Amino acid sequence: MQALLKSPKMAVIRPHGCLNATNALEFERELSTTLVQDDVSSLLVDLAAVESFDSSGLMSLVSALKLAQSLDKGFQLDSLSPAIRMILELTQLDEIFDLSEG
Repeated sequence: MQALLKSPKMAVIRPHGCLNATNALEFERELSTTLVQDDVSSLLVDLAAVESFDSSGLMSLVSALKLAQSLDKGFQLDSLSPAIRMILELTQLDEIFDLSEG
């Protein structure tokens, strides 16, 4: 008998600049397209190069988190600047998102 081990695949998305009303829809599409791939079990969003985001950018992340949860996939935010971390804390979304300390 042969055992089959399926290795989970983590996808990484690294947006840069500002996530705002101008590009939030495109960003959300990129997150969603990645999450629905069969071979992706988890998505890490590396925010190291993100300078700021407005409510549209924040809603893109929330929508992607909800999609990940509905697909039973992981969703993590990484490399948050102090300003972005503060926004998440003020909106109490730091309790909902999986935030890595990286």
